[in-house]
Amino acid sequence: MTARAIIIGAPRSGSGKTSVTIGLLRALARRGLKVRGAKSGPDYIDPGFHAAATGLSGVNLDSWAMSPSLLNALASQAADDAEYVILESAMGLFDGIPAPEGRSGSAADLARLYGLPVLLVLDVSGQSTTAAAVAKGFATYDPDVRMAGVVLNRLGSERHRRLSGDAIEAIGLPVVGAIMRDPTLNLPERHLGLVQAGEYENLMAHLDRLADMVEKSLDIDAVLALAKPLEPTAGHFDDALQPPGQRIALAEDAAFTFLYPHVATHWRKAGAEIVPFSPLANEAPVEDCDVCWLPGGYPELHAGKLAAAETFRAGMARFAATKPVHGECGGFMVLGEVLEDADGESHQMLGLLGHSTSFARRRMNLGYREARLRAACPLGPEGTLIRGHEFHYAQVTATGNDEPLADLADGQGNALGASGYRRGHVSGTFFHAIARGA
Repeated sequence: MTARAIIIGAPRSGSGKTSVTIGLLRALARRGLKVRGAKSGPDYIDPGFHAAATGLSGVNLDSWAMSPSLLNALASQAADDAEYVILESAMGLFDGIPAPEGRSGSAADLARLYGLPVLLVLDVSGQSTTAAAVAKGFATYDPDVRMAGVVLNRLGSERHRRLSGDAIEAIGLPVVGAIMRDPTLNLPERHLGLVQAGEYENLMAHLDRLADMVEKSLDIDAVLALAKPLEPTAGHFDDALQPPGQRIALAEDAAFTFLYPHVATHWRKAGAEIVPFSPLANEAPVEDCDVCWLPGGYPELHAGKLAAAETFRAGMARFAATKPVHGECGGFMVLGEVLEDADGESHQMLGLLGHSTSFARRRMNLGYREARLRAACPLGPEGTLIRGHEFHYAQVTATGNDEPLADLADGQGNALGASGYRRGHVSGTFFHAIARGA
C-alpha cells in the first residue's frame, strides 16, 4: 500500500492548522480509512493527538535534523501501511533556518522533495478580500511548492465567507473549507505547546467534535482528491538513534512524555524492548533492564510528588550504580540536585548529577542543536554527532562539578559551548536527540 498525502500549512502558528489536521484525521478514520498523521519539524506533542485520532502512531519528518536517507526511510514507512498521510506543518509553511537547499527544517522542504500539494489554512479574522492577497503570495512565492486549496478559518458570518472565498477563488485557488469562529474548538495550551493528548479525560469526545466540525465545514472528498502519492526514493535507518540497550527502562507518565515516536518505533524494530515505569506512581526502573531513559516532559509541574517518591529515588540510585542512565530536558532536570518550581519552592531531585535547575527564573531556549559527544553515553559512542532540538524555559542555576557531556552548536553551526553533564554511568542534557548527524 502506498499512501496519498497532503500537507496542511498556514502563514503562522495559531492559524488553526492543528485543529484542521486532527479533525481531518479523525473524520477519515471514522470513515474506515487507514490514515496516518505526520508532523514537520521537532514537535513531540502533536503526534500524540495524531495517534489518538487515527489509531496509528504519528511520525516526525524533519529535513534539518534527519539525513535525506533517514527522512526517506521514515516517509516510506509512514506511507507503506496507510491509505492517506496528512502532514501538518510546524509554524508557518516556509519557516525554517538558513541551511543548504532542502535542509531548512520547513514543511516547504517536504513539499518540494516529495511533490506534495499544500492545503492552506487561513485565519481570516479581521480581514476579508485581503485574504486573497495572502493566498496569492503563497501561490507564487515558490513555484516548486504548490498550493492546491484553501480552508478559511475563524469566519464571522456567511457574508464574511463570500467576500473572502470569492476573492480567493478569483485568483484560481479552490476554497475547500470554511470554518466559522468557535472558541470551544480550541485546544488548551501551556508553556511548551498544547496540553498533551494523554492528559484529557474526554480526549475522544473532543477529537470527535473536531471531526464533526471538519465534516460540516470541509469538502472532505475534494481534499482527498487533492492528495498525491507519497513515493520517496529509497532510504535507510543507518542515521537513526540506535537502541541504547536490549531492554530499555523508560520513564513514562504525565511528567515524562517527550520521546519522539520515530525513536521508540526504531528501537522496537531494531529488536529492543521498552519497559515503561512511572516515577509519579513511585515506581523504579526494572532492575534487569540494560539502560534507563528519562525523557522530557513536565517534571516542574510535579516536582513535589517526584521528590517524595522514595521507591523511585532509591531504585534510580541502585540502577545508576552499575548501568547507564540518560535524561533529556525534563529528565535532565530530575537527574540534578534541586528543581525550583514556578512558585519558587525548591524540591530535592535524584542528585545523580550535581546541577540544579529553576522554572521560577524562566528564560526561553528554543532552536535546533548539533552536539558532538565528549564521551560514550546512551546517545552513542564518543565523538558521535547528534542532531536535535532544544525547547525549555527552565535554566541551570548551579552547575555542580560534573564533566560536560557534549560540545553544542546551533542549527547553523555556531558554537554554543559545552552542554549537559556526565558522572559515572549517568548523563543528561537539555536538548532532545532526533537523529545522528549526517
